[in-house]
Amino acid sequence: MSVFSPGTPVRSAVGKVFSDPPMPRIPGRGNGPTEAARSTAKDGWRNQLEVFVTTHGEPVWELIQSVPLLSRTANKALTNIAIMKFPTRPEPLSTMADYTSWDSLTDRTFSSRHLPPASAAGSSLPPVEEFEALFTRTEFVESPKSTVLFSYFAQWFTDGFLRSDRATPPDARRNQSNHEIDLTNLYGLNPDVARQLRTLEAGLLKSQEIGGEEFPLYLCENGEIKPEFSNPHLKPVQFDEQSLETRNQLFAMGSDTSNLQIGFVMHNVLFLREHNRIARLLGEAYPGWDDERLFSTTRNILTVVLMKIVIEDYINHITPTIFELSLDPASFPNERWYRQNWMAIEFDLLYRWHSLVPSSYAIGGQSIPIGETLYDTETVTKYGLGALFEDASEQIAGQMGLVNTPPELWYVEALSINMGRTVNLRSYNDYRELSKTPRVTDFDQITGDVNVRDQLRKLYGHVDNIEFYVGLFAEEVPANGVCPDLLGRMVSMDAFSQVYTNPLLAPRIYNEETFSPLGMDIITSTKTLSEIVNRNVPQRDGGYYVSLTRKDWKRSY
Repeated sequence: MSVFSPGTPVRSAVGKVFSDPPMPRIPGRGNGPTEAARSTAKDGWRNQLEVFVTTHGEPVWELIQSVPLLSRTANKALTNIAIMKFPTRPEPLSTMADYTSWDSLTDRTFSSRHLPPASAAGSSLPPVEEFEALFTRTEFVESPKSTVLFSYFAQWFTDGFLRSDRATPPDARRNQSNHEIDLTNLYGLNPDVARQLRTLEAGLLKSQEIGGEEFPLYLCENGEIKPEFSNPHLKPVQFDEQSLETRNQLFAMGSDTSNLQIGFVMHNVLFLREHNRIARLLGEAYPGWDDERLFSTTRNILTVVLMKIVIEDYINHITPTIFELSLDPASFPNERWYRQNWMAIEFDLLYRWHSLVPSSYAIGGQSIPIGETLYDTETVTKYGLGALFEDASEQIAGQMGLVNTPPELWYVEALSINMGRTVNLRSYNDYRELSKTPRVTDFDQITGDVNVRDQLRKLYGHVDNIEFYVGLFAEEVPANGVCPDLLGRMVSMDAFSQVYTNPLLAPRIYNEETFSPLGMDIITSTKTLSEIVNRNVPQRDGGYYVSLTRKDWKRSY
């Protein structure tokens, strides 16, 4: 979900594979006068051994990576280890009720939940406004590893399936998700939305040329949504609050949040171009195919390409491990975790990475305030995709954790804390235990930042009282990683299990009959976001620099 809050119905929008052994702490939050050693007494010996093995012995891991059989074996083992840190789906409960019923096991308009609800959650907890100092930054703390592009991609990718209730007021128990990685951002929630975005010729999506580059059509004319885009799901959030000038430059795109922030717009435009590029290639290779087959096959191909990028670019950036994971559906034909996807309420909350957002954005040589990047497509058409992706790849993101959220986004943090209370989430320690990690017994086992420890102690009194959402971001980020420990475990578990249980990767579907020989070539040859960007922008010598990882990042030991 987006790190930005588009309005009341979606104010809960956003925005490492293994646990942290006693390794060097990354530079950033906590490294200063308030720094103290974090106790590793409750890290768990299995976790520490696991992380030591996967983050040391680089020559051995490089050898394993270079031998196909060994590489596939290691890839399967590491993926299964990450997924099996938590009990597998189906979950016995959802946010529908505190007991199991047929409806609660089948009605996916309610979110699933990893643990039963707590009793009377929030009744003795501090008021949410007392947490502002714990979350908001007074000084920007840089991530030693991530770029702003990483935060852009995380926002956009997760917004495709972590979709909160759009009712007014919203129901925290409910969602508006298809529960699959299906490029809802581009194609919409259902076929009726997709049909309004299609040309219905040659499998293409509607587009226009501006400044020699391809963009979606404009949604409005004279401030009113065009009749061809009448489906209510195409109406952007907070549309009625926008000026006539702003409305007229919004694009017609699949999600009601696709116009929300410049990172959303960039990725939606990019994937529209890649869709139309693939559709044209298929049309040339298979001239007997009609519009429907060209569109459907292109969507299938592009969805799997996205999943490849998620594993081979995005997850490999997040994890501190040396071994580079790959998408290998054939290795997982019948795993015990192979069950229907169902987004969990905890997964929705843990993806609110507001601390990644810088205090301002570096775009076109200028410093742009956060608020000015909202509902802005003109910047994208002015500078072009290549330059914007390069700018985002050269700007450093914030370090994930407490005391690093921009003050402008504090209210979204407050809404997230309240959401956890509304659905009666269990404590941070309960989720540590669920992940096969020992419960902490003291604040010094969570973080070495004395300021954060003191605030947690003042707010909660005892570690068992720390809430799930707060505890996720209170933990330290491990060396060479991006996410705090428990958060990273939950991201990797959900990401792997959501990807590999996608029907497009099933043994009888992941083949040339589904994607065509050309489509399989496109899938197997694509590994990074950079490749997609550089084949969909005007060419220049050397191409554009596109990376989730900082240029100056080096692995530490």
